[in-house]
Amino acid sequence: MAGAAIGVAHCLALPSKFRILSLNASSSSSCSVPFTSLGFSSNLSQTVFSKGRLSISTIRGPTHHSIVCDAAPMRKADSAAKRVRQAEKRRIYNKARKSEIRTRMKKVLEELDGLKKKPDAQAEEVLPIEKLIAEAYSVIDKAVKVGTLHRNTGARRKSRLARRKKAVEIHHGWYTPAPPVTT
Repeated sequence: MAGAAIGVAHCLALPSKFRILSLNASSSSSCSVPFTSLGFSSNLSQTVFSKGRLSISTIRGPTHHSIVCDAAPMRKADSAAKRVRQAEKRRIYNKARKSEIRTRMKKVLEELDGLKKKPDAQAEEVLPIEKLIAEAYSVIDKAVKVGTLHRNTGARRKSRLARRKKAVEIHHGWYTPAPPVTT
């Protein structure tokens, strides 16, 4: 395409891979418009029109003539359309998993906060919360396994639940941390 002079009538449906369009007026054409031929300078870039369609039309004004160029991309390939469908399906699936993780974590944290605020709590009241924590761990592990969550994110969320539980146990005196061993 570089350096090619193309008449206005031949510019419809022109596949393009250019960034800069330069218009060169020349008098060696049979068209009656002042810009009878167009020269395209090709500055190739993969980020700009990989495949597209260029349509050129002339507009006659009272004192001047203008050329309007419209460039539009072609429709996506079938493989790209399939990728879009797959990505949307995964997005919805992952969104549901992440929502379930947040819900289970919220339930555990609310139960632990309620237990911490309770002045006459017993150590046995932690058992139902431990079941909720186990369920949350299971959901987090499954999300990490299928790739919805990064493994470090899963570990951080599980650690957050364990630390909060330990804080409640320390608060009520059901657990006393061992003093650090110095050698």
